[in-house]
Amino acid sequence: MMQCAKVLKSATSGALRNANLRFFSASSVQPKLPDFDYTPRPYNGPTKEEVLETRKQFLNPALFHYYEKPVMIVEGKQQYLYDETGRRYLDAFGGIVTVSVGHSHPKLVKAVNDQNELIQHTTTIYLNDQVAYFGKELAAKLPPHLDCIYFVNSGSEANDLAILMARLFTGNYDVVALRNCYHGMSLGTMGLTAHATWKYPVAHGFGIHHALNPDPYRGRFGNDGEAYAADVKDLLETGTSGRVAAFFAESIQGVGGAVVLADDYLKHTYKHIRDHGGVCIADEVQAGFGRTGTHYWGFETQGVLPDIVTMAKGIGNGLPLAAVATTKEIAATLQRRIHFNTYGGNPVSAAAGRAVLEIIDEEGMQENCKVLGDHLLGRFADLEAKHDIIGHCRGKGLMLGMELVKDRDTKEPAVAETKKVFEDMKDMGVLIGKGGLYGNVFRIKPPMCWTKEDADFMCDALDVALSRL
Repeated sequence: MMQCAKVLKSATSGALRNANLRFFSASSVQPKLPDFDYTPRPYNGPTKEEVLETRKQFLNPALFHYYEKPVMIVEGKQQYLYDETGRRYLDAFGGIVTVSVGHSHPKLVKAVNDQNELIQHTTTIYLNDQVAYFGKELAAKLPPHLDCIYFVNSGSEANDLAILMARLFTGNYDVVALRNCYHGMSLGTMGLTAHATWKYPVAHGFGIHHALNPDPYRGRFGNDGEAYAADVKDLLETGTSGRVAAFFAESIQGVGGAVVLADDYLKHTYKHIRDHGGVCIADEVQAGFGRTGTHYWGFETQGVLPDIVTMAKGIGNGLPLAAVATTKEIAATLQRRIHFNTYGGNPVSAAAGRAVLEIIDEEGMQENCKVLGDHLLGRFADLEAKHDIIGHCRGKGLMLGMELVKDRDTKEPAVAETKKVFEDMKDMGVLIGKGGLYGNVFRIKPPMCWTKEDADFMCDALDVALSRL
């Protein structure tokens, strides 16, 4: 606001003065949600207060909720969510990057309902067409060498399995991951994760080594991917026996604040890992299934071919479904013992997964992510020029981040300010994500059916909320 006022004061041209006045006044006008032809069903359940009290009494006490006054969501349609009063919100976070093709997509709902009417559960001790053909269709989306699929229930479980595979296949134990990463909350993946907020003070992380984070904004070497990769080589030669099982990385860090890895980082790092006996694992739990726009998988944006890929979240649009893809050679190591998963490849979940793959292709959602991502980054650049509190905007497709700082030179995280804008956005009808190590990064990862009108509405709301600081 001060920057805009200075421009107004110094402008001598009448046209420029009028343009800036319009720019200034627009920030004080609360934007209107795009029109949407849908009426939610009347809600006749318990009140929000009753639900909150019941949750406090009977559920996990470590559960947290967004917002000072929590929002209760009772219905969703495409890119919108509805609370118990029928109020509509724009979903800018997709259930933590999980709702890929939109809430209650009719094709997905039909696939799930049809399968529910046939059989809900079999396990893989019997044959069922859904899981077999889902495996075939998913493998067709991956590089040809990744032709063996394991179905599990969550990203944490997929990442645990990937570690097991790597250690069995290589005969080595040490694993290299990145600082600022998030790979899950199981005991095994807690060791991989490198955020204190997600790590309990118990024994975990045996054999896990965390390398420098190749963060172009906050990292030691800026956008020099080869320099960060050299740190991994040094770590291999000084912190391990010189032989490792695996290197583990998100293609774009999700919980860490939509951090896009430095250019060519994976290309150089994969070589160092393989030279030291390890395999390379790509965590595509958030970045996969077309979300980056330019590619179907996040690792493709770095021009690499991993040995193991883990995926979850968007694969099932909210159903408990995850997968690990690897080579038949690596998979053969698990045949030494019985490997089984009761719910992995559940027919209902598999039917949903198959529908997700079809919808992404049929509705051009990957291309939509590319178009909207480019548009949003352009809008973010305009906001960054106007609001000094914006330190960095980044991401690819519809996996974007906006980091707020108190000072652009020191990069001190603007934590309280982020919280204020976060609350204001909710009040204006936008449910946005928040993350990063300090909680000062907005995570914009909506359902992939978003429209340009949705993107502009969110940006207009951000402009208003930032102007109120």
